[in-house]
Amino acid sequence: MEVYSQKIELIKEKIKDADAVLVGAGAGLSTAAGYIYTGERFKRFFSDFEAKYGFHDMYSGGFYPYDSQEKFWAFWARYIYINRYMPIPGNTYAKLLDLVKDKDYFVLTTNVDHCFQRSGFDKSRIFYTQGDYGLFQCSVPCHKETYDNEQIVREMYEKESNLEIPSELVPKCPVCGENMTMNLRSDEKFVEDDGWNLAYGNYQEYIESHRDANIVYLELGVGFNTPVIIKYPFWQMTAGNPNSTYVCINMEKMPVPEQISNQTITLEHDIDKVLSDLCKK
Repeated sequence: MEVYSQKIELIKEKIKDADAVLVGAGAGLSTAAGYIYTGERFKRFFSDFEAKYGFHDMYSGGFYPYDSQEKFWAFWARYIYINRYMPIPGNTYAKLLDLVKDKDYFVLTTNVDHCFQRSGFDKSRIFYTQGDYGLFQCSVPCHKETYDNEQIVREMYEKESNLEIPSELVPKCPVCGENMTMNLRSDEKFVEDDGWNLAYGNYQEYIESHRDANIVYLELGVGFNTPVIIKYPFWQMTAGNPNSTYVCINMEKMPVPEQISNQTITLEHDIDKVLSDLCKK
């Protein structure tokens, strides 16, 4: 506990003294906020799907080979509604905002639940690299545009019956008439629309303007599923900037390159608790 407290105070000091904070957020941050896709939360919302199809977590349900678009969207409408439009289960993201709101911050995230913007983070300071549950795109895709899906998702969710939605609610591309799909990066068909490209440009500008700054690279809940997006770049930027500090908070112990060990602070603890302690005056 003494080591933990010392690290908390050191992270506080580094953030307080920093000119900027670049937040890198992975799935572990949303897990800490209450987005659990297994166990009690899965059974609360998907026990009927479990009984019919035999899968035991939300993630598996997304890959099930449903034999109709009506059944496919019955699952996905509920999934999106629960994980994108229902209130965020915890206040973890609000604590993070409280920690960095007075700093020149930017957020790089692989999460697609839109919790940053929903919690009050500045939209122009967020780059969602992997998409957003709240957007549809053409499944082909025949054009590079995305569509807000809140209204149709709510309607599908409300009118679902016997694990199917009405056929007339199956979303179709307004250009070519093919099926719509989620704007989530899974293959080369992912649409990088104008909003995505604007956010990417904002991120690149932020990186360039803070290359030599007194900056904290604050990595939260990032594993090794897609390390090339957050973890490896954070390592490289830390190595290239002696004024920087790399902070890695994760439930599991994460390796750190020896070259940046003297610029690194790691904590293997629940992210929500760590943020609570960092926010204490």
